[in-house]
Amino acid sequence: MKPTHSSDDSPPSRRGRPPARGGGHRDGGDRGGGASVWLYGTHAVMAALVNPERKVRRLVATAEMARTLPPSRLAPDLMARPEIDRLLPAGAVHQGVAVLVEPLPAWGIEDVVRAGALTEQAIVVVLDQVTDPHNVGAILRSAAAFGALAVVVPDRHAPEETGALAKSASGALERMPLVRVTNLARTLDLLKEGGFWIAGLAADAPKTLAQAGLSGRVAMVLGAEGDGLRRLTREHCDHLVRLPMIGEMESLNVSNATAIALYELARDA
Repeated sequence: MKPTHSSDDSPPSRRGRPPARGGGHRDGGDRGGGASVWLYGTHAVMAALVNPERKVRRLVATAEMARTLPPSRLAPDLMARPEIDRLLPAGAVHQGVAVLVEPLPAWGIEDVVRAGALTEQAIVVVLDQVTDPHNVGAILRSAAAFGALAVVVPDRHAPEETGALAKSASGALERMPLVRVTNLARTLDLLKEGGFWIAGLAADAPKTLAQAGLSGRVAMVLGAEGDGLRRLTREHCDHLVRLPMIGEMESLNVSNATAIALYELARDA
């Protein structure tokens, strides 16, 4: 199926995305109001500070970390580490720096389809109820490393764009669109209409990802650890594929499986 588009279509990017949909850690006072969220950790904060789409409300840092920060739109509030601890969720490993930001503008699935229509080779990662923010953050990082267009998650049963997710993404949250959709099955249909093959990763699949020989535009669908893909999600896949596993292990962590699948797709592109 060949997608069609007008000559003046342009791919969406982190610069010039549609208006924000919200999300993030909600709290009052120094924790921010509305949909503001504290990002923390060196890579997450550095990436946010150099992203022109990020609206930064407050920057806090130890004196030592402040000397390493890039030029910013606002000067950091210098604090001791225990003071920064009190601004963030318990247990946050902030490395002496944190930034209070507004959510990034949000992509819709139509933006993903439009971007895919402008290239012969494209990869989209679709997550079926993967709820752990560390896994989703790591998947964003792998998606950015292997040149995916976007990571798609359901509006429910998926983590918000929190500091924990951003830290696990190691700066990729600023570069890789995290697209939230209401109906995952309908989203897969829209991707098909846009010329994407839908490949679901399942341990009981009859062939490996390499054996499937997928090329062109591919949406790689992965389910939650343990439960895997839901029945309706499987039914909307064009292919069910697996990773070749040797030994007694039946499955991998979903973020590791995503990285391997993305490498295989990128290698064959």
